[in-house]
Amino acid sequence: MGRADARRAQAQESRRAAKSGGIRRLFTWKKLLGTFFGIVLLGMGAFGALYLYVDVPAANAMAERQSNVYKYSDGTVLARTGKGVNRQIVDLDEVPKKVQHAFVAAENKTFYKDQGVDLKGTTRGVLNTLSGKGKQGGSTITQQYVKNYYLSQAPTVSRKLQELVISLKIDQQMSKDQILAGYINTAYYGRGASGIQAAAQAYYGIDAKDLNVSQGAYLASLLQAPSQYDWATASDTGKKLVKERWAYTLRNMVEMDWLTESEKAKLKFAYPQKPKPAAGMEGQTGYLVEAANKELEKQGVTEQDRDAGGWTFTLTIDKKRQQALEKAVDDQLESKLDREGNKVDATVQAGATSVDPKTGKVVALYGGEDYIKHYISNATRQDYQPASTFKPLVLASALENESETQDGSLIGLDTIYDGTSKRPVVGSDTPFNPQNQDDRDYGPISVQKAMNSSVNSVFAQMIVDVTPAKAKETALALGVPDKNFPERPAVTLGTMNASTWDMAGVYATLDNHGQKVTPHILQSAEHRDRTVNPEKPKREQVISRASADTVTKGLTGVVDAGSGGAANTPAYDAAAKTGTSENNKSAWFAGYTPELTTVVALFGEGDGGRKQVSLTGTANSGRASGSGFPARIWADYTLGALGGGSDKTFDLQDVERGEVPAPPTPSDTPSEEPTESEEPTPSDTPSETPSETPSETPTTPAPPTSSSPPVSTPPASPELPPMPGEEDGQPGERPGNNGVAPQ
Repeated sequence: MGRADARRAQAQESRRAAKSGGIRRLFTWKKLLGTFFGIVLLGMGAFGALYLYVDVPAANAMAERQSNVYKYSDGTVLARTGKGVNRQIVDLDEVPKKVQHAFVAAENKTFYKDQGVDLKGTTRGVLNTLSGKGKQGGSTITQQYVKNYYLSQAPTVSRKLQELVISLKIDQQMSKDQILAGYINTAYYGRGASGIQAAAQAYYGIDAKDLNVSQGAYLASLLQAPSQYDWATASDTGKKLVKERWAYTLRNMVEMDWLTESEKAKLKFAYPQKPKPAAGMEGQTGYLVEAANKELEKQGVTEQDRDAGGWTFTLTIDKKRQQALEKAVDDQLESKLDREGNKVDATVQAGATSVDPKTGKVVALYGGEDYIKHYISNATRQDYQPASTFKPLVLASALENESETQDGSLIGLDTIYDGTSKRPVVGSDTPFNPQNQDDRDYGPISVQKAMNSSVNSVFAQMIVDVTPAKAKETALALGVPDKNFPERPAVTLGTMNASTWDMAGVYATLDNHGQKVTPHILQSAEHRDRTVNPEKPKREQVISRASADTVTKGLTGVVDAGSGGAANTPAYDAAAKTGTSENNKSAWFAGYTPELTTVVALFGEGDGGRKQVSLTGTANSGRASGSGFPARIWADYTLGALGGGSDKTFDLQDVERGEVPAPPTPSDTPSEEPTESEEPTPSDTPSETPSETPSETPTTPAPPTSSSPPVSTPPASPELPPMPGEEDGQPGERPGNNGVAPQ
């Protein structure tokens, strides 16, 4: 290396050293600490300025709160709710001391010692707000009181900072008892109740002074999520969570020495009374408002937001179609019932949901006789079985998965199955041999004719050919809820749970050529301070058009030559399926035209809604089935909703016929073919004798014709007595069990 190179290297090293030294000089510990404390001082100064700038405001104008307006899709008013505030202020000394402690234990154990704020929780709340996670974050009782009494529920950073400052000031100006009294008197408990006195009346029908510890712990637990934790409307998850919250509150009371362990051990969960509907919710109005409110919750408009008032909610409900549905139920069912003099009629509950299959808009809904008399909505309840309205979904899955019969025939409408009653399925690890309605044998029968007559033995074998797992996958994609839905052959009879709302979405998806339709009832939600644009449901293709259209073709056969005869009219093109669950506890008619999808159901409800009972004997008509009252309601409503009819027809493409056998000779034709009739067919009308009763002599399957594909016909299994639970709509699956015969 020459001298010139050495000098250059030395110069470069000097520059690097100077640069490194400059960085070290710039980021010394002293400078870093100075910068940190400078930022802290600036923050403290800013907070000090904010503290001086923000005054404790006057109480928010709850007395001037506006009502909420619910409108039909055409803008006419359906209902006004929330006018005025359901609140009565009570002094803290009127509330039992242990109930006071329950609120502190549930919400803020350090309440009596803190300075009114939780800096860590507030910081978390601000960060959550900035990151778009909403209103999460811990708050003290003082902060919640300030928010309820002085501010708003708006999830903004400015409101959170105001809340922090005002809480510090309030803690200096008021005693803890004054703050606690203000909190429990302004908090929202659900059921339209603001304040502990209104809550005590709404949930237990007593005054706040008469609350016991268990009741107080429940009301305190409610404050975390009033809508989710209301026992009358809570889901199974909600009930589990509120019980856990109740127990958590009591544990904290023991920890704080406000309750002894022995006192806690004696306490039982205080179940609240059923809610009383608000005035103006009579008839169908309450059901419509309830359905809209449930959807609003999903869209982020909570019950507390709605309780603040000032909202205008526009529903998708078509006023004329709603009136047509109510009239159809009155004319075809209620006018024929004697609810006072007939024990069976007193148990009958009707529900219906009608959907636009192109948009998913719920255009009409029937929740029950009267919201004031029957709080549970029969349109959205999910505690009954959809029965044989599920069978088209088994066919849809077979088509979608290109499933084959046991002998290798591709499944389609013309595929031949053995329709022998109580025929054991072949190819399943879970034995199953359901009885057809009236124990009727059909012998070799096409899928189309089996659909027309709802032949249990055919669809029991079909779901085995598809596999229950794949059938469930298709059903969930179409919109059937995953409630009591095991992957066993018996689900082919619709033994899971679903509502008319759920099944309307499923059938609307079939109507819409396999493109998913999600029913929704909220069109818009507007407030002077906030507008909520409802999320548009995804319109994904969940099954192919060919599969959906093939099912539709099959369901037109049910109307033209099967159990759906009540909908057979030249006034419109229709496809439908009937369903009757075990012991006639529910009866369904699910059908659609090219423009409208509607599901109607009857439920036998006894013991105040706690028991499912048989519909047999409804209106002294003997048997009850989907082809009876539900079908007639559907037909009457559809005719009115379509303005007397429609000339639109189904646009069906690529209908899958399956393996088509050669035409049978006259001697091969089964002697017992269902005939066209508007009366319930034998296959769709449950007998008054329970269908699950074992037959003493199993029927020998009829042999297939020589021109038909081979049909598996193993010998019938020996008979066994019914398994526990079979009569409750859960057919057993084992060798020899005859299953059930829902249609």
